[in-house]
Amino acid sequence: MGTLNVRTDEAMETALRALAGDSRSRSEAVRYAIMRAYKELLLEQAQEDAERLRNDADDQAEMLAIQRFMGVAE
Repeated sequence: MGTLNVRTDEAMETALRALAGDSRSRSEAVRYAIMRAYKELLLEQAQEDAERLRNDADDQAEMLAIQRFMGVAE
């Protein structure tokens, strides 16, 4: 496992204390926050991809062809 040193200001310390609460260490709180931010990033990217594909006529035609092949569209 790697090590990360982070400089914090008062606002970051306040947020870190809130994230840690009584049940997490500071390290656990930082790991939690990083993973949560990463998951949010992945969801945003997936939403952007879905929007792009929703407006892509070629993709829509391909999906319709697949649905017809599978017998779920006419």
